[in-house]
Amino acid sequence: MIILNADEIRTALPMETAIAAMKQAYAALSSGHTETPLRSHLAIAPHKGTCLFMPAYVNAETEALAVKIVSLFPENPSRDLPLIHAAVLVLEADSGRTLALLEGGALTAIRTGAASGAATDLLARPTARTAAIFGAGRQARTQLEAICCVRKIETAWIFDLDRQKAQDLVAEMAGQGKIPRDLRVAGDPAEAASQAEIICTATTSKDPVYPAEAIQPGTHLNGVGSYTPEMIENPPEIYNRASAFVDSRAAALAEAGETIAAINRKYLFPNELAELGEVFLGQQPGRTSAEQITFFKSVGIAVQDAFAAHLAIQNASAESLGQRVVW
Repeated sequence: MIILNADEIRTALPMETAIAAMKQAYAALSSGHTETPLRSHLAIAPHKGTCLFMPAYVNAETEALAVKIVSLFPENPSRDLPLIHAAVLVLEADSGRTLALLEGGALTAIRTGAASGAATDLLARPTARTAAIFGAGRQARTQLEAICCVRKIETAWIFDLDRQKAQDLVAEMAGQGKIPRDLRVAGDPAEAASQAEIICTATTSKDPVYPAEAIQPGTHLNGVGSYTPEMIENPPEIYNRASAFVDSRAAALAEAGETIAAINRKYLFPNELAELGEVFLGQQPGRTSAEQITFFKSVGIAVQDAFAAHLAIQNASAESLGQRVVW
């Protein structure tokens, strides 16, 4: 069995490769080549925590079997611990034997960023040069990296309620790889949203993090932070103006706060949701005009983890990364 820590996963799973893998993952999902139950939630009430269990089996050109366990404990930061801990267990698809254990935080951050990279590549205007990131945590960093892999971003705005965190992200990431040197801390949400042709929201907010009226025609949005019906980081009324794309129709209808609220308020009808895999396969149209607003809402699905983990193991084996243990 192979064990990969966070640094080894980052080495084995470069962003551009991960973006290509997410396109294949979404295509497998939309073409019916996966078994992906909705995630199970386990409340840890005495500690205000939640554990999520996310299994997936892929039976496509790539065959993969994996389960991810994610733990979210809101009081952890006060103890100098990460809010989220995660692990991915990979099994051999034709026997069920254990193949690998991967640190799930790094893998989740990369595959979530790569999902937005895939959506941006398929839906954003080819000429888009400006971006905005809402949130300044681990997910925000991979969101920025991913969109800069698929579009030549020249200026990006960063907004976080904690201005110091936004400043830290700018200081850390400006000029790294394909990320532009021109990263700016936005003074308020409207400033960031109104300046950007590509927007990524990566927060756990229960309220919209920007005003809907700030969104300009032609903007592409990626919403990846909210994953429960109570979390609504994007304003539901954006669906009055935007074409709706999701990772999984079933998952979005069960878990995406913005999508559920928009349907309840008659801004959106369920049959208007298109899966990103359907766009990749040519079964649904993507962007049809330069003025169109496109909104990709992702709650995160286990097939992403299965594909990302499979790829990480392949690359780690080729590069002799990780620990080998007898299981």
